[in-house]
Amino acid sequence: MKTAGVPSIISSDVVMRGNINSAGEIQFDGSLEGDIKAGSLIIGEKASVKGEVICETVTVRGRVEGGIRAKSVSLASTAHIQGDILHSSLSVETGAHFEGNCRHSDDPLSDTSAKDFRRTRPASPAPAPRPVANASDDAEGADRAPANETPSFLSVGRSPLR
Repeated sequence: MKTAGVPSIISSDVVMRGNINSAGEIQFDGSLEGDIKAGSLIIGEKASVKGEVICETVTVRGRVEGGIRAKSVSLASTAHIQGDILHSSLSVETGAHFEGNCRHSDDPLSDTSAKDFRRTRPASPAPAPRPVANASDDAEGADRAPANETPSFLSVGRSPLR
């Protein structure tokens, strides 16, 4: 992509619905329901994007609900990502929130890489962990040994090493 001379700045009071395309640099601080394609993108701390982000380089300081495909992805400590990331280079600061899948690609901007990435995603989320039952919660707990008792395999009478 050929970069434009002056960066585009979209301020925090702007609310947009639709797609943004730019060959140059964008500083985005507003709210967007749609996709962003740019050469270079900075998503500010108060910014919100609901859609796909496709860039050469992207720095996320705000919120993204959707996929990110970029050669270089940087997640700042204030970033909140809910979606998948396909990247050549990824850096994540301590404190960044990321829920999704992440995969390295030599060419994350190509359509074939994107299709392969979407196809390999799990179809459904992992099952939620089950809580550990207390001994008083179920009838099986009655035949368990108390936690402070020596396990049977360590008792002298039951040891296989006698």
